[in-house]
Amino acid sequence: MSTERRIILFTAMEPSGDAHAAPVIEEIKRNHPDLEPVAWGGPKMEAAGATMLGRTADDGVMGLAGIGRIRQVKKLHDEIVGWAASRRVAVHVPVDSPSANLPLSARLKPTGARIINLVAPQLWAWAPWRITKLKAVSEVLLCLLPFEERWFRERGMRAKFIGHPVLSVPLDPARVADERSTLPPGGPRIVILPGSRSSEVRANARLLAETFSHIQARHRAAVGVVVATTDSNARLFRERLGGRLPPATHITVGGIDGAIDWCELALAVSGTVSLDCARQAKPMIGIYKTSFLEVLGAKLVIRAPFLLLPNIVAGREIVPEFVPYSGGPARLAEVALDLIGDGRKVARMREDLRAIASQFVGYEPARIASEIISRAAAGKGLTNAELDSIE
Repeated sequence: MSTERRIILFTAMEPSGDAHAAPVIEEIKRNHPDLEPVAWGGPKMEAAGATMLGRTADDGVMGLAGIGRIRQVKKLHDEIVGWAASRRVAVHVPVDSPSANLPLSARLKPTGARIINLVAPQLWAWAPWRITKLKAVSEVLLCLLPFEERWFRERGMRAKFIGHPVLSVPLDPARVADERSTLPPGGPRIVILPGSRSSEVRANARLLAETFSHIQARHRAAVGVVVATTDSNARLFRERLGGRLPPATHITVGGIDGAIDWCELALAVSGTVSLDCARQAKPMIGIYKTSFLEVLGAKLVIRAPFLLLPNIVAGREIVPEFVPYSGGPARLAEVALDLIGDGRKVARMREDLRAIASQFVGYEPARIASEIISRAAAGKGLTNAELDSIE
Protein backbone atom coordinates (compact mmCIF):
# COMPACT_ATOMS: atom_id res chain seq x y z
CA MET A 1 0.00 0.00 0.00
CA SER A 2 1.47 3.34 -1.05
CA THR A 3 2.35 5.64 1.85
CA GLU A 4 1.41 8.64 -0.34
CA ARG A 5 -2.24 7.69 -0.35
CA ARG A 6 -4.25 8.75 2.68
CA ILE A 7 -5.95 5.87 4.42
CA ILE A 8 -9.74 5.91 4.84
CA LEU A 9 -10.77 3.20 7.30
CA PHE A 10 -14.35 1.92 7.03
CA THR A 11 -15.79 -0.33 9.74
CA ALA A 12 -19.18 -1.99 9.18
CA MET A 13 -20.62 -4.56 11.56
CA GLU A 14 -23.83 -5.60 9.79
CA PRO A 15 -25.05 -6.36 6.24
CA SER A 16 -26.90 -3.05 6.13
CA GLY A 17 -23.67 -1.22 6.93
CA ASP A 18 -21.90 -3.18 4.20
CA ALA A 19 -24.56 -2.00 1.74
CA HIS A 20 -24.34 1.64 2.89
CA ALA A 21 -20.55 1.76 2.65
CA ALA A 22 -20.09 0.02 -0.70
CA PRO A 23 -21.26 2.84 -3.02
CA VAL A 24 -19.21 5.40 -1.05
CA ILE A 25 -16.10 3.24 -1.44
CA GLU A 26 -16.82 2.83 -5.14
CA GLU A 27 -17.13 6.61 -5.50
CA ILE A 28 -13.83 7.17 -3.68
CA LYS A 29 -12.07 4.65 -5.90
CA ARG A 30 -13.45 6.33 -9.01
CA ASN A 31 -12.95 10.02 -8.17
CA HIS A 32 -10.39 10.28 -5.37
CA PRO A 33 -7.28 8.32 -6.38
CA ASP A 34 -5.28 10.00 -3.63
CA LEU A 35 -7.31 8.06 -1.04
CA GLU A 36 -6.97 4.38 -0.08
CA PRO A 37 -10.18 2.86 1.31
CA VAL A 38 -9.51 -0.09 3.63
CA ALA A 39 -12.16 -1.95 5.55
CA TRP A 40 -13.41 -4.31 8.12
CA GLY A 41 -16.76 -5.12 6.55
CA GLY A 42 -18.55 -7.34 4.09
CA PRO A 43 -18.71 -8.64 0.52
CA LYS A 44 -20.25 -5.52 -1.01
CA MET A 45 -17.45 -3.34 0.34
CA GLU A 46 -14.93 -5.80 -1.10
CA ALA A 47 -16.66 -5.77 -4.49
CA ALA A 48 -16.60 -1.96 -4.42
CA GLY A 49 -12.81 -2.04 -4.24
CA ALA A 50 -11.88 -1.65 -0.58
CA THR A 51 -8.77 -3.39 0.68
CA MET A 52 -10.34 -5.87 3.08
CA LEU A 53 -8.67 -6.39 6.43
CA GLY A 54 -11.44 -8.39 8.10
CA ARG A 55 -14.95 -9.69 7.51
CA THR A 56 -17.30 -8.30 10.14
CA ALA A 57 -20.54 -7.56 8.25
CA ASP A 58 -21.59 -10.88 6.77
CA ASP A 59 -24.23 -11.47 9.43
CA GLY A 60 -23.89 -8.68 11.95
CA VAL A 61 -21.94 -8.24 15.15
CA MET A 62 -25.26 -7.18 16.65
CA GLY A 63 -26.37 -10.79 16.35
CA LEU A 64 -24.06 -11.74 19.19
CA ALA A 65 -25.35 -11.71 22.74
CA GLY A 66 -24.30 -10.97 26.30
CA ILE A 67 -20.74 -11.48 27.50
CA GLY A 68 -19.78 -13.30 24.31
CA ARG A 69 -20.66 -10.24 22.25
CA ILE A 70 -18.74 -7.89 24.54
CA ARG A 71 -15.61 -10.04 24.38
CA GLN A 72 -15.76 -10.47 20.62
CA VAL A 73 -16.27 -6.75 20.00
CA LYS A 74 -13.35 -5.87 22.31
CA LYS A 75 -11.12 -8.39 20.54
CA LEU A 76 -12.10 -6.84 17.20
CA HIS A 77 -11.35 -3.34 18.49
CA ASP A 78 -7.93 -4.45 19.73
CA GLU A 79 -7.19 -5.93 16.30
CA ILE A 80 -8.18 -2.75 14.45
CA VAL A 81 -6.38 -0.39 16.83
CA GLY A 82 -3.29 -2.61 16.66
CA TRP A 83 -3.34 -2.44 12.88
CA ALA A 84 -3.77 1.34 12.93
CA ALA A 85 -0.89 1.83 15.38
CA SER A 86 1.74 1.42 12.65
CA ARG A 87 -0.15 3.48 10.05
CA ARG A 88 -1.68 6.91 9.81
CA VAL A 89 -5.45 6.67 9.35
CA ALA A 90 -6.62 9.98 7.92
CA VAL A 91 -10.35 9.33 8.38
CA HIS A 92 -12.28 6.66 10.23
CA VAL A 93 -15.75 6.08 8.76
CA PRO A 94 -17.82 4.05 11.24
CA VAL A 95 -20.89 2.75 9.42
CA ASP A 96 -23.96 2.53 11.66
CA SER A 97 -23.79 0.04 14.62
CA PRO A 98 -23.01 2.76 17.19
CA SER A 99 -22.72 0.37 20.14
CA ALA A 100 -19.79 -1.33 18.40
CA ASN A 101 -18.39 1.57 16.38
CA LEU A 102 -18.50 4.48 18.86
CA PRO A 103 -16.02 2.92 21.34
CA LEU A 104 -13.75 2.06 18.42
CA SER A 105 -13.85 5.64 17.13
CA ALA A 106 -13.01 6.87 20.63
CA ARG A 107 -9.83 4.76 20.55
CA LEU A 108 -8.86 5.85 17.03
CA LYS A 109 -9.47 9.57 17.43
CA PRO A 110 -6.35 10.19 19.63
CA THR A 111 -4.23 8.76 16.79
CA GLY A 112 -5.25 11.74 14.63
CA ALA A 113 -8.03 10.08 12.65
CA ARG A 114 -10.96 12.33 11.85
CA ILE A 115 -14.29 10.62 12.58
CA ILE A 116 -17.00 10.90 9.93
CA ASN A 117 -20.05 8.78 10.75
CA LEU A 118 -21.82 7.23 7.78
CA VAL A 119 -25.38 6.83 9.13
CA ALA A 120 -26.12 9.01 12.14
CA PRO A 121 -26.84 7.09 15.37
CA GLN A 122 -30.58 7.16 16.07
CA LEU A 123 -30.23 8.96 19.39
CA TRP A 124 -33.51 10.76 18.73
CA ALA A 125 -35.26 7.38 19.13
CA TRP A 126 -33.75 5.92 22.26
CA ALA A 127 -30.87 7.84 23.85
CA PRO A 128 -30.81 11.63 23.38
CA TRP A 129 -28.68 11.93 26.54
CA ARG A 130 -25.78 10.20 24.72
CA ILE A 131 -25.29 13.26 22.52
CA THR A 132 -22.46 14.50 24.76
CA LYS A 133 -20.46 11.31 24.27
CA LEU A 134 -21.11 11.30 20.53
CA LYS A 135 -20.10 14.95 20.25
CA ALA A 136 -16.79 14.22 21.97
CA VAL A 137 -15.89 11.57 19.40
CA SER A 138 -17.58 12.31 16.07
CA GLU A 139 -16.71 15.28 13.88
CA VAL A 140 -19.44 14.99 11.23
CA LEU A 141 -22.59 12.89 10.99
CA LEU A 142 -23.74 11.91 7.51
CA CYS A 143 -27.51 11.62 7.92
CA LEU A 144 -29.74 9.37 5.82
CA LEU A 145 -33.07 10.76 7.05
CA PRO A 146 -34.21 14.35 6.29
CA PHE A 147 -35.03 15.51 9.84
CA GLU A 148 -31.77 14.25 11.38
CA GLU A 149 -29.60 17.12 10.11
CA ARG A 150 -31.62 19.71 12.01
CA TRP A 151 -31.99 17.49 15.10
CA PHE A 152 -28.24 17.05 15.52
CA ARG A 153 -27.35 20.63 14.56
CA GLU A 154 -29.74 21.98 17.19
CA ARG A 155 -27.70 20.00 19.72
CA GLY A 156 -24.40 21.46 18.65
CA MET A 157 -23.16 18.87 16.17
CA ARG A 158 -22.03 19.08 12.57
CA ALA A 159 -24.41 17.09 10.41
CA LYS A 160 -25.31 16.76 6.74
CA PHE A 161 -28.34 15.12 5.14
CA ILE A 162 -26.93 13.22 2.15
CA GLY A 163 -30.00 11.28 1.03
CA HIS A 164 -30.54 7.54 1.30
CA PRO A 165 -28.95 4.97 -1.02
CA VAL A 166 -32.27 3.16 -1.40
CA LEU A 167 -34.49 6.16 -2.14
CA SER A 168 -32.00 8.45 -3.85
CA VAL A 169 -30.97 5.98 -6.58
CA PRO A 170 -33.45 5.50 -9.45
CA LEU A 171 -34.73 2.03 -10.20
CA ASP A 172 -33.53 0.24 -13.32
CA PRO A 173 -36.78 -0.68 -15.12
CA ALA A 174 -35.11 -3.37 -17.26
CA ARG A 175 -33.61 -5.09 -14.22
CA VAL A 176 -36.90 -4.88 -12.31
CA ALA A 177 -38.78 -6.40 -15.24
CA ASP A 178 -36.22 -9.19 -15.54
CA GLU A 179 -36.47 -10.01 -11.82
CA ARG A 180 -40.25 -9.96 -11.94
CA SER A 181 -40.48 -12.20 -15.01
CA THR A 182 -39.50 -15.31 -13.02
CA LEU A 183 -42.14 -14.87 -10.30
CA PRO A 184 -45.35 -16.91 -10.19
CA PRO A 185 -48.87 -15.85 -11.19
CA GLY A 186 -51.78 -15.73 -8.78
CA GLY A 187 -53.35 -13.29 -6.42
CA PRO A 188 -53.30 -11.61 -4.10
CA ARG A 189 -49.52 -11.53 -4.44
CA ILE A 190 -47.70 -11.25 -1.11
CA VAL A 191 -43.96 -10.62 -0.80
CA ILE A 192 -42.35 -11.70 2.47
CA LEU A 193 -39.19 -9.80 3.47
CA PRO A 194 -37.62 -11.54 6.51
CA GLY A 195 -34.58 -9.28 6.99
CA SER A 196 -30.88 -9.48 6.20
CA ARG A 197 -29.50 -10.80 9.50
CA SER A 198 -29.88 -14.41 10.50
CA SER A 199 -31.23 -13.25 13.87
CA GLU A 200 -34.06 -11.42 12.08
CA VAL A 201 -34.90 -14.45 9.95
CA ARG A 202 -34.79 -16.73 12.98
CA ALA A 203 -37.11 -14.47 14.98
CA ASN A 204 -39.64 -13.71 12.26
CA ALA A 205 -39.81 -16.61 9.77
CA ARG A 206 -42.55 -18.59 11.48
CA LEU A 207 -44.72 -15.57 12.19
CA LEU A 208 -44.45 -14.33 8.60
CA ALA A 209 -45.28 -17.75 7.15
CA GLU A 210 -48.24 -18.24 9.49
CA THR A 211 -49.56 -14.79 8.62
CA PHE A 212 -49.45 -15.71 4.95
CA SER A 213 -51.26 -18.98 5.73
CA HIS A 214 -54.05 -16.98 7.40
CA ILE A 215 -54.31 -14.81 4.26
CA GLN A 216 -54.52 -17.97 2.13
CA ALA A 217 -57.40 -19.22 4.25
CA ARG A 218 -59.45 -16.30 2.90
CA HIS A 219 -57.87 -16.10 -0.58
CA ARG A 220 -57.18 -19.59 -1.91
CA ALA A 221 -55.33 -18.28 -4.96
CA ALA A 222 -52.93 -16.16 -2.88
CA VAL A 223 -49.27 -16.66 -3.74
CA GLY A 224 -46.25 -15.68 -1.65
CA VAL A 225 -42.63 -15.01 -2.45
CA VAL A 226 -40.00 -14.95 0.29
CA VAL A 227 -37.01 -12.79 -0.66
CA ALA A 228 -33.91 -13.95 1.22
CA THR A 229 -30.76 -11.86 1.10
CA THR A 230 -28.41 -14.88 1.05
CA ASP A 231 -28.50 -18.60 0.40
CA SER A 232 -27.89 -19.23 4.10
CA ASN A 233 -30.86 -17.09 5.09
CA ALA A 234 -33.03 -18.95 2.57
CA ARG A 235 -32.01 -22.25 4.18
CA LEU A 236 -32.62 -20.81 7.64
CA PHE A 237 -36.12 -19.67 6.68
CA ARG A 238 -36.96 -23.21 5.57
CA GLU A 239 -35.39 -24.71 8.70
CA ARG A 240 -37.47 -22.47 10.97
CA LEU A 241 -40.58 -23.93 9.35
CA GLY A 242 -39.35 -27.49 9.63
CA GLY A 243 -38.86 -27.56 5.87
CA ARG A 244 -42.61 -27.15 5.27
CA LEU A 245 -43.53 -23.95 3.48
CA PRO A 246 -47.19 -22.93 3.14
CA PRO A 247 -48.73 -23.90 -0.23
CA ALA A 248 -47.93 -21.55 -3.14
CA THR A 249 -44.96 -20.08 -1.27
CA HIS A 250 -41.69 -19.65 -3.14
CA ILE A 251 -38.25 -18.61 -1.92
CA THR A 252 -35.86 -16.54 -4.00
CA VAL A 253 -32.45 -15.13 -3.17
CA GLY A 254 -32.07 -11.49 -4.15
CA GLY A 255 -34.20 -9.68 -6.69
CA ILE A 256 -36.01 -7.59 -4.11
CA ASP A 257 -36.98 -4.78 -6.48
CA GLY A 258 -38.63 -7.16 -8.94
CA ALA A 259 -40.46 -8.91 -6.10
CA ILE A 260 -41.77 -5.61 -4.71
CA ASP A 261 -42.90 -4.56 -8.19
CA TRP A 262 -44.70 -7.94 -8.51
CA CYS A 263 -46.47 -7.85 -5.16
CA GLU A 264 -49.73 -6.31 -4.00
CA LEU A 265 -48.69 -6.27 -0.33
CA ALA A 266 -45.42 -6.71 1.56
CA LEU A 267 -44.95 -8.31 4.96
CA ALA A 268 -41.67 -6.65 5.88
CA VAL A 269 -39.40 -7.11 8.86
CA SER A 270 -38.65 -3.56 10.00
CA GLY A 271 -35.52 -2.00 8.57
CA THR A 272 -34.25 -0.66 5.26
CA VAL A 273 -36.59 -2.93 3.27
CA SER A 274 -39.46 -0.67 4.29
CA LEU A 275 -37.78 2.05 2.21
CA ASP A 276 -37.39 -0.36 -0.71
CA CYS A 277 -41.16 -0.72 -0.56
CA ALA A 278 -41.64 3.04 -0.19
CA ARG A 279 -39.58 3.67 -3.31
CA GLN A 280 -42.20 1.76 -5.31
CA ALA A 281 -45.11 3.03 -3.18
CA LYS A 282 -46.17 -0.52 -2.36
CA PRO A 283 -48.50 -1.19 0.59
CA MET A 284 -46.80 -2.96 3.47
CA ILE A 285 -47.04 -4.02 7.07
CA GLY A 286 -43.96 -3.56 9.28
CA ILE A 287 -43.20 -6.42 11.67
CA TYR A 288 -40.57 -7.42 14.19
CA LYS A 289 -41.24 -10.41 16.45
CA THR A 290 -39.98 -10.27 20.04
CA SER A 291 -41.00 -11.62 23.41
CA PHE A 292 -43.62 -9.98 25.61
CA LEU A 293 -40.91 -8.86 28.06
CA GLU A 294 -38.91 -7.29 25.23
CA VAL A 295 -42.00 -5.36 24.13
CA LEU A 296 -42.41 -4.01 27.66
CA GLY A 297 -38.72 -3.12 27.81
CA ALA A 298 -38.91 -1.29 24.49
CA LYS A 299 -41.79 0.85 25.78
CA LEU A 300 -39.63 1.93 28.70
CA VAL A 301 -36.50 2.70 26.64
CA ILE A 302 -37.60 3.93 23.23
CA ARG A 303 -38.59 7.59 23.06
CA ALA A 304 -39.70 7.79 19.41
CA PRO A 305 -43.42 7.29 18.69
CA PHE A 306 -42.65 5.16 15.62
CA LEU A 307 -39.95 2.64 14.72
CA LEU A 308 -40.72 1.87 11.07
CA LEU A 309 -38.72 4.14 8.77
CA PRO A 310 -41.58 5.42 6.56
CA ASN A 311 -43.54 6.38 9.68
CA ILE A 312 -40.46 7.98 11.25
CA VAL A 313 -39.92 10.16 8.18
CA ALA A 314 -43.62 11.02 7.90
CA GLY A 315 -43.96 11.77 11.60
CA ARG A 316 -47.18 9.76 11.71
CA GLU A 317 -48.34 6.21 11.12
CA ILE A 318 -48.97 5.73 7.43
CA VAL A 319 -47.92 2.05 7.46
CA PRO A 320 -49.35 -0.43 10.01
CA GLU A 321 -46.49 -0.98 12.42
CA PHE A 322 -46.03 -4.01 14.68
CA VAL A 323 -42.54 -3.19 15.92
CA PRO A 324 -41.82 -4.75 18.35
CA TYR A 325 -44.59 -7.38 18.42
CA SER A 326 -45.19 -10.34 20.70
CA GLY A 327 -48.55 -11.47 19.36
CA GLY A 328 -49.57 -14.10 16.84
CA PRO A 329 -50.38 -14.10 13.12
CA ALA A 330 -54.15 -13.59 13.37
CA ARG A 331 -53.91 -9.86 14.10
CA LEU A 332 -51.37 -9.30 11.32
CA ALA A 333 -53.49 -11.23 8.82
CA GLU A 334 -56.56 -9.21 9.84
CA VAL A 335 -54.75 -5.97 9.00
CA ALA A 336 -53.37 -7.44 5.78
CA LEU A 337 -56.79 -8.63 4.64
CA ASP A 338 -58.31 -5.24 5.45
CA LEU A 339 -55.69 -3.56 3.24
CA ILE A 340 -56.13 -6.04 0.41
CA GLY A 341 -59.87 -5.42 0.44
CA ASP A 342 -59.87 -1.65 0.76
CA GLY A 343 -58.79 0.20 -2.37
CA ARG A 344 -59.09 3.61 -0.68
CA LYS A 345 -56.66 2.65 2.10
CA VAL A 346 -54.22 1.27 -0.44
CA ALA A 347 -54.42 4.43 -2.57
CA ARG A 348 -53.91 6.64 0.49
CA MET A 349 -50.89 4.66 1.66
CA ARG A 350 -49.35 4.73 -1.81
CA GLU A 351 -49.83 8.50 -2.01
CA ASP A 352 -48.19 8.94 1.41
CA LEU A 353 -45.28 6.69 0.44
CA ARG A 354 -44.70 8.70 -2.74
CA ALA A 355 -44.58 11.88 -0.64
CA ILE A 356 -41.91 10.29 1.56
CA ALA A 357 -39.84 9.14 -1.39
CA SER A 358 -39.99 12.62 -2.94
CA GLN A 359 -38.00 14.04 0.00
CA PHE A 360 -34.95 12.06 -1.17
CA VAL A 361 -35.05 12.92 -4.87
CA GLY A 362 -32.04 14.83 -6.19
CA TYR A 363 -29.55 13.69 -3.56
CA GLU A 364 -26.48 11.62 -4.41
CA PRO A 365 -25.46 9.98 -1.12
CA ALA A 366 -22.25 8.32 -2.32
CA ARG A 367 -20.95 11.43 -4.08
CA ILE A 368 -21.75 13.77 -1.18
CA ALA A 369 -20.26 11.39 1.39
CA SER A 370 -17.08 10.82 -0.62
CA GLU A 371 -16.60 14.57 -1.06
CA ILE A 372 -16.90 15.19 2.69
CA ILE A 373 -14.53 12.30 3.47
CA SER A 374 -12.04 13.65 0.91
CA ARG A 375 -12.12 17.10 2.47
CA ALA A 376 -11.60 15.60 5.91
CA ALA A 377 -8.63 13.56 4.64
CA ALA A 378 -7.10 16.72 3.20
CA GLY A 379 -7.37 18.48 6.57
CA LYS A 380 -10.00 20.96 5.42
CA GLY A 381 -12.62 22.52 7.68
CA LEU A 382 -16.05 20.97 7.98
CA THR A 383 -18.30 23.48 9.68
CA ASN A 384 -22.03 23.27 9.09
CA ALA A 385 -21.76 26.23 6.73
CA GLU A 386 -19.03 24.43 4.77
CA LEU A 387 -21.12 21.26 4.72
CA ASP A 388 -24.04 23.27 3.32
CA SER A 389 -21.87 24.27 0.35
CA ILE A 390 -21.55 20.62 -0.72
CA GLU A 391 -24.49 19.60 -2.92
